[in-house]
Amino acid sequence: MALPKLTPEQRSAALEKATQARRRRAEIKTALKSRSMTLSEVFDLAESDEAVAKMKVTSLLESLPRVGTNTAAKLMADIGIAPTRRVRGLGPVQREELLKKFG
Repeated sequence: MALPKLTPEQRSAALEKATQARRRRAEIKTALKSRSMTLSEVFDLAESDEAVAKMKVTSLLESLPRVGTNTAAKLMADIGIAPTRRVRGLGPVQREELLKKFG
């Protein structure tokens, strides 16, 4: 697969956009860890915030207090969420199950 040819301006704009998205996702994870934001608030935010919508569900769950890699993987398997699923790609039943578990 060939990479697209970008001008230096386009490349720097793309890099800046990616950096902002990573910072936004880091803010969300920190807020979840410190309990200043709830999972339902993150789901609501994902409707309008592209960076949050593209966050992996595994990463989101691991940001919750007392949830590690193994717990997140087991929970996702129990609910039927693929390991590569993004927040935007969650179905209503999957969201509801996660909200029942974490409030």
